[in-house]
Amino acid sequence: MPKNKYELIYQTIKDEILSGVYSAGDLLPSENEYTARFGCTRNTIRRALAMLTQEGFLLPRHGRGVQVIWQPQRSRSIFSIGGIESMKEAADRNRMPMSTRVITFEERICDKTLSEKTGFDEGSALLYVERVRKINGENVILDINYFLKSEAEGLTAEIAAKSIYQYLENERGLNITTSLRRVTAEKASRRDFRYLDMEDYDFLLVITGQVFHSGGIMFEYTQSRHRPDMVCFIESAVRRSV
Repeated sequence: MPKNKYELIYQTIKDEILSGVYSAGDLLPSENEYTARFGCTRNTIRRALAMLTQEGFLLPRHGRGVQVIWQPQRSRSIFSIGGIESMKEAADRNRMPMSTRVITFEERICDKTLSEKTGFDEGSALLYVERVRKINGENVILDINYFLKSEAEGLTAEIAAKSIYQYLENERGLNITTSLRRVTAEKASRRDFRYLDMEDYDFLLVITGQVFHSGGIMFEYTQSRHRPDMVCFIESAVRRSV
């Protein structure tokens, strides 16, 4: 499914920032230069730049242009609360070596208990996926995902070991739009200790979320369990005038 023009421009400029074409402190080309480059209106450019500003990549400077403020974080893995990105995208964005091991991949039918936990309807066919994420040589994240099978047909364990979102967007044509999230600190379970390199920690930071696509369907329930010293959640904020 082709993305909107502004989304493609947003991704192009974002990729240029992440790859080092533009560094922190640099001013981006003018709106006129971008409209000529992408063959679009100024409003389209402004929408793409607004998305990057909201995510903390850019800062509009009155009378000067738009400045890059994003800097790569090399000391620890950084995940944004505000955006929706796969673990692979987050690792690539921060230039962190990461690998994935699938420990469970099976079909489940949603019962009453699971429905109350996830929000899926009872009787729904789900794909249950558990994956361990290794970053910088240590197992530090346990991802637990339920996918609505009808929206993720063709998903396999082999795909899950690479990038599920890449498959869903590029192969299935899903337009992933919205995630409702909750972040908690939870005591580590036996399963956490089994699969993660916990060191002296006995708790994790846990992100629980429901993810929707543009059709208004919740296609994923996710729980991502992070060893606390290896993650810092960031979100850009803009102070509104009062």
